[in-house]
Amino acid sequence: MPEGTMRALWYNSPRDFEIKQVPIPKCGDDDVLLKDAHIHEGEFIAKFPLIPGHEAIGKVVEVGKNVKDFQLGDRVVADVGISCDNCFYCRRGQAVLCENFHARGVTQDGGFAEYIVYHQKKCYKIHNLTDEESTLLEPAACAIHGLDKLNPPVGIDVLLLGAGPTGLILAQLLKLNGAHKVVIAANKGIKMDIAKKLNAGDEYIELDRNNPAPQWDKLQDDNPYGFDVVVEATGVEKLAQDSMRYVRRGGTIMIYGVYENKAMVHWPPSKIFGDEIKASQPALVLQRLVELALSRRLLVHSLRHIASLELLHTLMEVTDVFKLEDYQAALDKMSSRGALKIAIKP
Repeated sequence: MPEGTMRALWYNSPRDFEIKQVPIPKCGDDDVLLKDAHIHEGEFIAKFPLIPGHEAIGKVVEVGKNVKDFQLGDRVVADVGISCDNCFYCRRGQAVLCENFHARGVTQDGGFAEYIVYHQKKCYKIHNLTDEESTLLEPAACAIHGLDKLNPPVGIDVLLLGAGPTGLILAQLLKLNGAHKVVIAANKGIKMDIAKKLNAGDEYIELDRNNPAPQWDKLQDDNPYGFDVVVEATGVEKLAQDSMRYVRRGGTIMIYGVYENKAMVHWPPSKIFGDEIKASQPALVLQRLVELALSRRLLVHSLRHIASLELLHTLMEVTDVFKLEDYQAALDKMSSRGALKIAIKP
């Protein structure tokens, strides 16, 4: 049983972080203790002080007395969402809308530490995956939940704004589920390079950061009827506002990015009413994360969507890995727009 202290990335407040020694968390009767297991700006629902890290995996080093399905040495990935199971929405079977929702690494301490404790019901064994590949399961689950919410018919045209990790997974899932055309529009750079490498879309609009207006106009000219689905995955307020320009009558706008708390959009109600536009937003953290089967398959509780983990290599990739003490370098790399997905190894 580990005792004493551990190294952890500790945020005192937004942008104010340090590597410090903190107590190793205690393992309760129904818990498992794991080893090596966006919050820098303080947006979303972050609460401080905080140990961030919401896509954690690790090796079991201790189990509570009531734990039956996990043994020492098991490698597991954890569902970060925590619902109260007692509020209005939880009692309606909508735990992801929980009024008292918490998330590890966001409102409670997460995985940027040497040890972390999870309730056994939140843990899933992983097999035949590297640590880096395993960190992709949570964003893959979020993308699958987005597909659940869209429930797309076969033959639709899709515009994806942005080329971030979960957006690229969602684009490919839409293709796998019968989309006629997926167009990805994002700034030129490594993310678009990876989108092409993954064959995530059918067409690519590489935007000029300094003057993208002509490219947006051409996109509209080339698609005069717009798109059945527009997925806004950049987290940029202006693009969320402009996304209405590209959705066709009877279409759907999915707000898929993470925005500043003060961000607002202003869409004409007359257009939404007259064109029968639907707006959708998937949960940012998927409560029913995944079940992992021994055959390298990621099974989600949906009859429609079964995504093989063999595809995880092609759906997305971790582009950089940093040590805990190099966290500032990881932030700098992400800010430079030179990475798609970064993993931290405590």
